Amino acid sequence: MSEEFLHENADGPDSYVKSVFSRMIKAGHRTYYIDAKMTRAKDYFLSITELRRKVTSSGVVNERSKIHIYEEDFERFANGVNDVLDFVQRDMEESSSN
Repeated sequence: MSEEFLHENADGPDSYVKSVFSRMIKAGHRTYYIDAKMTRAKDYFLSITELRRKVTSSGVVNERSKIHIYEEDFERFANGVNDVLDFVQRDMEESSSN
């Protein structure tokens, strides 16, 4: 992707963000988007978006949640996610063996 757009928290008209890599993950009624983005100052950040489709009395509604992970936090964030996934996997294995 090479789309450019104004970042929601832009400091001025020159604060553009460029998507440099993207993955879409479909998971039932949820879709996750993980995007690597770069500012004009060449600062990277991740944008993680969850899109949920909900059926309401007025029709189908898309709800969206988004977080940004900034370059200086990449390693800590990855370590935290890996720690949690390791714990869950160990716990699932223990539960299935009981």
